[in-house]
Amino acid sequence: MPNSGLPFNRRLWSRRQLLKWGLGGIAMGGGAFALHRLTRTSSAPARVPAIAPELANRPNPMTLLRDFDYGTVKREKGRTVREFDLIADNSVLQLNSAVKFLSWNVNDRVPGPTLRATEGDRVRIIFRNRAGRPHSLHFHGTHPAEMDGVTPIRSGRETVYEFDAEPYGVHLYHCHIAPVTRHIGKGLFGLFIVDPPQGRSPADEMVLVMGGYDINDDKQNELYAFNGFPDYYQTHPIPIYQNQLVRLYLLNMIEFDPAVTFHIHANLFQVYPTGRTLTPKEETDVITMGTAERHILEFSYPYPGRYMFHPHQDAIAERGCMGEFEVISI
Repeated sequence: MPNSGLPFNRRLWSRRQLLKWGLGGIAMGGGAFALHRLTRTSSAPARVPAIAPELANRPNPMTLLRDFDYGTVKREKGRTVREFDLIADNSVLQLNSAVKFLSWNVNDRVPGPTLRATEGDRVRIIFRNRAGRPHSLHFHGTHPAEMDGVTPIRSGRETVYEFDAEPYGVHLYHCHIAPVTRHIGKGLFGLFIVDPPQGRSPADEMVLVMGGYDINDDKQNELYAFNGFPDYYQTHPIPIYQNQLVRLYLLNMIEFDPAVTFHIHANLFQVYPTGRTLTPKEETDVITMGTAERHILEFSYPYPGRYMFHPHQDAIAERGCMGEFEVISI
């Protein structure tokens, strides 16, 4: 696919440098794994580096990383109820200096809010459609048929989805109005995390949602992004602390590409498939995911410095799905 005149830093993509960084990952793998094991046994709260101020006129992708919405908590009939207000609407995203994109979104952001509950909580989603066309919200997980979110909600109307948060794991929600691919491709999706009742070990927790943008309606993506904005985490590396466990909730919502990979440099991560396990099932440095597939990845970096992360399909990485971790010495 042509690059449509979109700039990228070719210096970063020399094969010599990629080979150099890849060999570094092999050499560091054993040390990172040992430090990861030590970090997981700690019960101390995770430290989170300070982030940049909010950006004017758009969501701050650095804030979106760790922005978990636990809803308005109520007690009803002796149980916890988490109530969420979600609004479907339209807004223009400035993807880069040259490209604007009319998104269909939830709560004026792409991806939508990261909703979070504990297994067994009652979840109540008040969904209002102000977008000028029918939409719905379909949640992955377990719920009754009448809560499945496949019935169109006309613009100007609202509905309530209510169900128990189960099972624990990493789920998602998205519009389910045909053509579903177009509604997702325009930005109507988000992450839904259900924590196990016993919780997980302390970690610096963050979300990365991979998305694509078909900017000329040819059913192909011209731009890609983590958390909505192409190349943001390349020009604004994500700060994390050295030797501290990172828990990454990773979701692939790229339409039109049947599968993508995710790779981190100079390290390995442990994989918790769909977040449905409390023990890792695999250790690797690259994972392949189809659309709507998601996992928990855990890792810690033993050495300070900057480390790239990206899909291992260069054409996707070069068009915006690219970032770096800035590992900070404590």
